[in-house]
Amino acid sequence: MNAEITAPAPEKSAAPAAALRDEHGEIVWEFVARVAIAVQDGKKEDVLALAGDLHESDLGALIEALDPENRPKLVELMGRDFDFTALTEVEETVREEILEELPTQTIAEGLHELESDDALTILEDLPKEEQAEILESLPAVERIALQRSLDFPEDSAGRLMQTTMVTAPPFWTAGQTLDYIHDVSEEIIPEEFFEVFVVDPGHRFLGNVFLDVLVRARRTQTLEELMNPDRRRVRATDDQEEVARVFERYNLVSVPVVDEGDRLLGVITIDDIVDVIQREADEDVKALGGVRASEELSDRVSWVAKSRFAWLFVNLLTAFAAAYVISLFEGQIQKMVALAVLVPIVASQGGNAATQTMTVAVRALATRELSQTSVLRFLRREVLVGLINGLAFGIITGVAASLWYGMPLLGLVIALAMVINLLAAAAAGMLVPLALDRLGYDPAVSSGTFVTTVTDIIGNLAFLGIATALFRLV
Repeated sequence: MNAEITAPAPEKSAAPAAALRDEHGEIVWEFVARVAIAVQDGKKEDVLALAGDLHESDLGALIEALDPENRPKLVELMGRDFDFTALTEVEETVREEILEELPTQTIAEGLHELESDDALTILEDLPKEEQAEILESLPAVERIALQRSLDFPEDSAGRLMQTTMVTAPPFWTAGQTLDYIHDVSEEIIPEEFFEVFVVDPGHRFLGNVFLDVLVRARRTQTLEELMNPDRRRVRATDDQEEVARVFERYNLVSVPVVDEGDRLLGVITIDDIVDVIQREADEDVKALGGVRASEELSDRVSWVAKSRFAWLFVNLLTAFAAAYVISLFEGQIQKMVALAVLVPIVASQGGNAATQTMTVAVRALATRELSQTSVLRFLRREVLVGLINGLAFGIITGVAASLWYGMPLLGLVIALAMVINLLAAAAAGMLVPLALDRLGYDPAVSSGTFVTTVTDIIGNLAFLGIATALFRLV
């Protein structure tokens, strides 16, 4: 039997959480103020009375609400009563600032009480030298497990897994297994687990037995009889997004992690995957706006401004490209001011339509919904949508422009330009993300600027070009 786990954390009281959050789930500032005063005055008893029994999520919210200088003081005052799991609930910038202020020994003692995946979340934010120092102070079993996880690529299943699991040989009976789980010391039993993993002497994964199957089985039945040899599993090197899709596709609550030799390394549970889904969705939303995935509300103004500058500079260059197109028709615009007034309408409508298509395309790429057979179908659908909306808005803007300036020909020009640009918007919103994805770039990050540039240039060319050609004929 091999069981590598940490001691469970004590059950947290729900009572203080009611005082911490209001009916909308928002933090109550009066509570935060009371904690802040106790921290500033160094009153350990008051701090423990207020925050000692908080759930790690609520404790994390409290930490973020405190002023930066009070956060490490709170950790130090709470001492061994501080649950380091709370640091996994705060923004990365906040966590790094707190860890910088804490002694290495304090961090090591806190990590010793955590499950391996939570300990890894904290450990990977530290400098290499401090990582090594903390690892050296941990028991050998924990040190080896954490070091092995750190060796896996970032955002991989190996970084996400916890090594706290219960394993058993296939010849054990259900009775033996249940007796072991019942009698084993609390120091080597998982806080929460759903299954027993069956392994051979080489620790190769053979299958699993869920606890409901185990408790219903006859005591004399062996795990080999009860186990599911076809249990879904993931490789330690698999990307965490792929792991999340496995959970979604097969409705899993946990999945074993194995290496290339099918040896069992750890387990990933649904609570870890919920964090992954939230984090990936957060990154995609930020990427569509040209914001770095690592940007958080607690970041410094100088860093945020610097991180956004490069992408804004790219946008500026593309804006000059669109402006250059307009400058080609400067003479015609000077003759008819109405063209200068109306040209932004065509470009803006095309940009909005392209963003709609691009958003759907980027999401489909992220969730692997687009296949070789569905790409053409999706493109055809979007082009037809662009044509229908182009005709509809072409008529609307054409009639409006005609009534506004009393020039039916001007209405025809903007109507034709609107149809052309919305068709271009549909094609660009689909093809640009696809092309970037094929080239190995993240379409969520890069698509917006290029798609908008395409619609601006084509919209301006279509409107001003058609206007120049038609007004020369009349």
